[in-house]
Amino acid sequence: MLADDQDQLSEMLAAALAQPSPEARERYLNTACGRDKELRDQLDSLLKAHDRAGDFLRPSASKLVGNGANDAEGLGTVIGHYRLLQQIGEGGFGLVFMAEQQQPVRRMVALKILKAGMDSREVIARFEAERQALALMDHPNIARVLDGGTTPSGRPYFVMDLVKGIPLTEFCEQHQLPIEARLRLFIKVCAGVQHAHQKGVIHRDLKPTNILVTLHDGEPVPKVIDFGIAKAIGQKLTERTLFTRFEQLIGTPAYMSPEQAEWSGLDVDTRSDLYSLGVLLYELLTGTTPLQKETLARAALDEVRRMIREAEPPKPSTRLTALMVGGSVLSPGTEKRKVGPQQESPTALSDSTSLRRRLQAVRGDMDWIVMKALEKDRARRYETVNGLARDLERHLNGEPVVACPPSKLYRIQKLVRRHRLAITAASAVAAALVIGLGISTWMFFQERAAKRQQTRLRLQSEANERKAQDAAAKAQQIARFLKDMLQSVGPSVALGRDTRLLREVLDKAAKRVGEDLKNEPLVKADVQSTLGGVYYDMGEYQQAEAMARQALALQQNQPGNVHPDVFESLNNLAQVLEREGKLGEAEDTDRQALAMARKSWGDENEHVSDSLNNLGEALHARGKLAEAETVHRQGLAMLRKLPGSSSCGDRQLDAQPRRRSFG
Repeated sequence: MLADDQDQLSEMLAAALAQPSPEARERYLNTACGRDKELRDQLDSLLKAHDRAGDFLRPSASKLVGNGANDAEGLGTVIGHYRLLQQIGEGGFGLVFMAEQQQPVRRMVALKILKAGMDSREVIARFEAERQALALMDHPNIARVLDGGTTPSGRPYFVMDLVKGIPLTEFCEQHQLPIEARLRLFIKVCAGVQHAHQKGVIHRDLKPTNILVTLHDGEPVPKVIDFGIAKAIGQKLTERTLFTRFEQLIGTPAYMSPEQAEWSGLDVDTRSDLYSLGVLLYELLTGTTPLQKETLARAALDEVRRMIREAEPPKPSTRLTALMVGGSVLSPGTEKRKVGPQQESPTALSDSTSLRRRLQAVRGDMDWIVMKALEKDRARRYETVNGLARDLERHLNGEPVVACPPSKLYRIQKLVRRHRLAITAASAVAAALVIGLGISTWMFFQERAAKRQQTRLRLQSEANERKAQDAAAKAQQIARFLKDMLQSVGPSVALGRDTRLLREVLDKAAKRVGEDLKNEPLVKADVQSTLGGVYYDMGEYQQAEAMARQALALQQNQPGNVHPDVFESLNNLAQVLEREGKLGEAEDTDRQALAMARKSWGDENEHVSDSLNNLGEALHARGKLAEAETVHRQGLAMLRKLPGSSSCGDRQLDAQPRRRSFG
């Protein structure tokens, strides 16, 4: 936004002054300015100047001040056939008055007039667009336009039905309407919006305060009002220039569709109103919007846009379940927070019995109807508002609905686009191939060397000969096992096209380890360590932990000096525990590895240095920063003393410290 754009600066200043409290003004400025510090400084300066001016710049309570003393329309003033009686509302650009029509008939009407000081070209264009949009429509669920014109001071106005009602959500809660009654009211709202779409007009700001419910002969009738930011499709609503500035959000964030939050030039069509209706339906069912209003008010502009475009809301039944059990719900795009009846929960849901009844009514069809209307991809929403209304009628009549859960293929494609799982899967398979081939090759040479050593040292003791034979047998079994495992992974898996096949192969391999290698515990431990590494690369941390624990148990139960294997398994286990968030157990395991390293290799060596680094990372993750610093310094000091630790050596001081065996 350009800071010297005086029209928009005036609009934002007026909107800030209209906020009901300093806290609301601060939230508005944070959202409107985003990261534009220069614009925020300008607005803060203007607001301070306004406050210093005191009553000098403020209009009297009984008048509307225009551009001068001669063009003010006070209460009691006659504009055309209408006499202003009382201000009853205020929108972004206009003031709404209750007025008395004097001729040709006497009746009470609502008269909306452009605010004084808001008469920029863009605002006048939007105001005239609203007047023309309403004039096009004739529907019982849309407030009618009766007349229009220009005041003596030159500000446009229009006259419409006086709707003596309250917002839709407030009406439902005051009367504690059951789900069926709420849906029937909502279907009437859909009929009005569909009529507007047929007339070529998109509302673009559907929310509870723009849908008022009034009683006609005891029957509630919703009326859609305030087409102030409506957008015409296929026709021109006004002769004045009407455009949306770059980086300007049009609408109310909590009810805004993802395409309205885009700055990519994507055009807005009728499916944007359909998304807003989905938000409204969600609020009628749960008492809260999919994106928490408080969270949006606190967030910066870019974060608001990101949440609207990307944050996936929980299903209505999930939100209601959280309210019922008093548990926690992860609000889209926010940290985990406590949800209870005191936080945006409807008054009708103040007891668990009401919550349970509503949950039973919402779970199933209503979940999928709402989530279909709230699809981020507008091509997957209902094609028309009528489609949404018809599905609601099918639900009320006990008929099958069109909405259904997304297919498995769609969910997989969505995960691939968002998290790049194909790349992760391909990396995991490639890592498994490289590790497996490397171990097989190394074991092959170890086997050959063992056989040659056996030939040369035939006269050595029986114990040494048995050790060489065991090493050869171990190498053969590991090489044969890994070869079988890798051969079962087809080309499609290697390309990252099917992670399920790799998982099946690994699960079968883990099972086969327990059956085929039960008489070779050390071989079994080595294979389990290898499998644990592959599971870790795939993000299957529970299976990786299980493999690491089984390998460690086997190695610790064997006689003889197997400290290197136990030390590596302790590091593996600590790493996967830390990734799972089991930070206390990870720290304890790191301390065991450090103690073993000192006992086996002395107080100053590469293994002890690595163990100190691992322990420092675990302490840092637990927030024990002072102790972590001390341990890291010990490790660094030891590393500097080790041979080959110069800047030209293999272990450069400024290089990233090694971290265990997994990953």
